[in-house]
Amino acid sequence: MSSMDLEKLKMTGAGRAMAVLTSGGDAQGMNAAVRAVTRMGIYVGAKVYLIYEGYQGLVDGGDNIKLAHWHSVTNIIQLGGTVIGSARCKTFTTRDGRLAAAFNLVKRGITNLCVCGGDGSLTGANIFRNEWSNLLEELVQKGRITDTLAKQHDHLNIVGLVGSIDNDFCGTDMTIGADSALHRIMEIIDAIMTTAQSHQRTFVLEVMGRHCGYLALVSALASGADWLFIPEAPPKEGWEDRMCDRLEGSRLKGSRLNIIIVAEGAIDRNGEPISTTYIKDLVVKRLGYDTRVTVLGHVQRGGTPSAFDRILSTKLGVEAVVALMEASPDSQACVIGLSGNQAVRLPLMEGVDMTKLVQTAMNEKRFEEAVKLRGGSFENNWNIYKLLAYQKPAQSQSNFSMAILNVGAPAAGMNAAVRSAVRLALAHGHKVYGVQNGFQGLANGDVFEMEWHKVAGWTGQGGSLLGTKRTLPSKCMEKVVDTISKFNISALLVVGGFEAYRGVLELFEARGRYDELCIPMCVIPATISNNVPGTDFSLGADTAVNAAMEGCDKIKQSATGTKRRVFVVETMGGYCGYLATCTGIAVGADAAYIFEDPFNIHDLKTNVEHLTEKMKKDIQRGLVLRNEKCHEHYTTDFIHRLYSSEGKGIFDCRVNVLGHLQQGGVPSPFDRNFGTKMGVKAIQWISERMTENFRQGRVFANSPDTACVLGLNRKVVSFKPVTDLKADTDFEHRMPKVQWWLNLRPMLKMLAKYQTSFCEYVPGEIEHVTRRFLSIDSGF
Repeated sequence: MSSMDLEKLKMTGAGRAMAVLTSGGDAQGMNAAVRAVTRMGIYVGAKVYLIYEGYQGLVDGGDNIKLAHWHSVTNIIQLGGTVIGSARCKTFTTRDGRLAAAFNLVKRGITNLCVCGGDGSLTGANIFRNEWSNLLEELVQKGRITDTLAKQHDHLNIVGLVGSIDNDFCGTDMTIGADSALHRIMEIIDAIMTTAQSHQRTFVLEVMGRHCGYLALVSALASGADWLFIPEAPPKEGWEDRMCDRLEGSRLKGSRLNIIIVAEGAIDRNGEPISTTYIKDLVVKRLGYDTRVTVLGHVQRGGTPSAFDRILSTKLGVEAVVALMEASPDSQACVIGLSGNQAVRLPLMEGVDMTKLVQTAMNEKRFEEAVKLRGGSFENNWNIYKLLAYQKPAQSQSNFSMAILNVGAPAAGMNAAVRSAVRLALAHGHKVYGVQNGFQGLANGDVFEMEWHKVAGWTGQGGSLLGTKRTLPSKCMEKVVDTISKFNISALLVVGGFEAYRGVLELFEARGRYDELCIPMCVIPATISNNVPGTDFSLGADTAVNAAMEGCDKIKQSATGTKRRVFVVETMGGYCGYLATCTGIAVGADAAYIFEDPFNIHDLKTNVEHLTEKMKKDIQRGLVLRNEKCHEHYTTDFIHRLYSSEGKGIFDCRVNVLGHLQQGGVPSPFDRNFGTKMGVKAIQWISERMTENFRQGRVFANSPDTACVLGLNRKVVSFKPVTDLKADTDFEHRMPKVQWWLNLRPMLKMLAKYQTSFCEYVPGEIEHVTRRFLSIDSGF
């Protein structure tokens, strides 16, 4: 879409009215979606209505349909649930109910409807759209509306947003609320593990998912659970014996606890339910372990949305308005989904029909097909869980030795990547060395052999258990080569940030001088700054955004009793503005100053004037984020003084530096899962490279494609040679020259009510929901 089109888009809303409703079960992030739809609607010049109590409010009309203004959705982004309410509505399933709904919309001139809910809600919206002209005809016949009014509003555009904690809608990588539900589940599992450890207990945990095992599967993968029950893949006959053997086996090898995760819809091969009580009684009877059941229930739906859900909902909400403005009577009704890191438009009924196919496959006991229909990511998660859950004897010993090290600053998720890499390498028959303290430790010979059970429980640990340092190998190259030679290391896996990438590049460039460095080398990007070239996401960035967001939420809350206050909050990230930008979107900041988006004193002055105007009205507080290295002279202190001086008498100003708070804490579910997957992909690649390049009794790999960064780009995992990435790297500022997330910036400014040009906005493409489309594995 060109900038010209966007100016047109801004005018297209003029004289049009749209409404937004939330329906079905609530999901965290719905409020962020309502906020984005409302503000983007107002931004393009449309009248926006909020429909309270879902379809029930649409049928009842009256005060349930209210005109919204910009401030109607202020300060709701951090709230769980949905502030406009949701209700299950039987009346809307009847013709009379839909007739009343059509009357309530047409009376207000509303012909654009955004529905946030599950597949039932979206199917209802589609039926309503198809019947629209008939419903208006009937209203004219009954004399309730005039023929002219009916002709003016002869077509209803609808767009769907999928709000469901189960992540059960085919075609989108993630649904609104799924990531937050995983946050709740992981918080509880982490807490339960500490008490289980103390008493040597077994815990059977039931999570939500009546028809979809997504939450159970990802939480089992992220916690390293001993056994898992999901409706899509019932256990084979005789599972009771196998499960008890596995639990006993892990105890014999030193584990003090067992975790069994059960989706509430778990069934056996005959379609009969498997209950948590049955599992508990079985473990007590067969093994005599002290066993407890915990049903997580509605805790999973509650609480504040995660950063991922806030950003996802915002992105999808903005795209929904653009899709409504562009819709014509001929265009299909669409759902806005996520593909990698891009919003996409999915034909609504294609998604609904494909989702129903999964249930049909399960009903007909075609379970393998059900797993495939859930999508590539689901199937991949399931296979990786089975691979890493317990130790199977290696098919054969490979005679290859490999070393794993962490380099740079600690980042959440590093340990998850190391755990899965160690376990898969052992399963392949390799000998695995852990290296303490990065390249420095490799030079000093701080190397020890790693075992399967030594990495148990690593997934949920923050920081770096191997220890990490920023030292580059060029400082100690001779000693690094000596250690590689001494331990006969045939491959290196380096988990870390920009220094990890630079270090492997230095080792690659030294291959001409040292034959010992002609071995496969792989970098798994792990840094809170998300500044490694060759990947869209680094391990640890999601956890850091969540930590910064939680800090900002508390900071905003602290001002509720204080009238008119602006906070200037400094984030980490070096020169890279990813952390500041994503946190800014997640907390609804007024501005986020970053190095990549240059600003001058005039911009700062505009921001101060903008905030002053806001404060004169009914907004009581402002939040401005500043990346630590965004400007040499406009420091956090300078911005604080400027705001304090210019806002004198209108607002006061406070500074907060979030600092190392962003680096600590336990990894988010995303980082645990992402780390686990990246570890597996890296070892598969390394094993192939070692086998390919084995000649005359040793591994000799000197081609550029044997020293790579493992990256996730959109939804494709790729290995990019470090030499090829040199041209894409700004070494002075330690970041890639082109960064995908910069296209989120206009959205941040628009939602803070700046009259920004939307010419950089890239609208979502239409993607059809087919079996082939589903089979592409997405990174998470």
